[in-house]
Amino acid sequence: MQDDNKRYVERDRNWHPPAYAPGYKTTVARSPNQALVSLQRPSVSELSGPDFRALRMGPHDNDLLMNYREGQDALPIGERIIMFGRVVDQYGKPVPHTLVEMWQANAGGRYRHKKDAYLAPLDPSFGGVGRCLTDDDGWYRFRTIKPGPYPWPNGINTWRPAHIHVSVMGPSISTRLITQMYFEGDPLIPICPIVQTINDPDAVETMIGRLDMARSRPMDCLAYRFDLVVRGELQTYFENQ
Repeated sequence: MQDDNKRYVERDRNWHPPAYAPGYKTTVARSPNQALVSLQRPSVSELSGPDFRALRMGPHDNDLLMNYREGQDALPIGERIIMFGRVVDQYGKPVPHTLVEMWQANAGGRYRHKKDAYLAPLDPSFGGVGRCLTDDDGWYRFRTIKPGPYPWPNGINTWRPAHIHVSVMGPSISTRLITQMYFEGDPLIPICPIVQTINDPDAVETMIGRLDMARSRPMDCLAYRFDLVVRGELQTYFENQ
């Protein structure tokens, strides 16, 4: 009998959005046109590793205020925040020593990417990417700048809510999750075409970071908690690919 931590749990297709959602125009080209392949008996490679404990991390890998400066003395422009949370599996067991990666736009809503043509300026002191390993109890933490919203060509006047992309591996290859953290109270969340592909309001709630004044630093920055559940019925909603 397999250990609970290694047992495969089928994804609830009613919880996650459909692959084809015309309101989110990108899905029209990206969605599959054939039935999905059922994974009946996962192999050992899908239920194990990789082991990140030997991964060498830089001193500022999880501090986006410090890890990209281009020789500048100035700190990044924008509202300083802490993003933190806990990674657990579908049974509530913490996932220690797993890799959490994040990427985001700057305070003006622009990514440091050659194909981002938004007119907001780049910040020479902000790269917009970070990574860390969860601790023994599954906790992770980043210090960064709150990203700005930005327009995108899904409609005539369509804007993405402020968000941070997150990738977390979980306990095995089959549990890798890519999602987004939104900020509670953002009025753009309910009118975002990507968010509107999710039929269950409870699923949307799993993608919203909650203000945590207890973890905020006085006269410095606010903190937002974003817990991640990898794989199974209660999995955090994954980014629509």
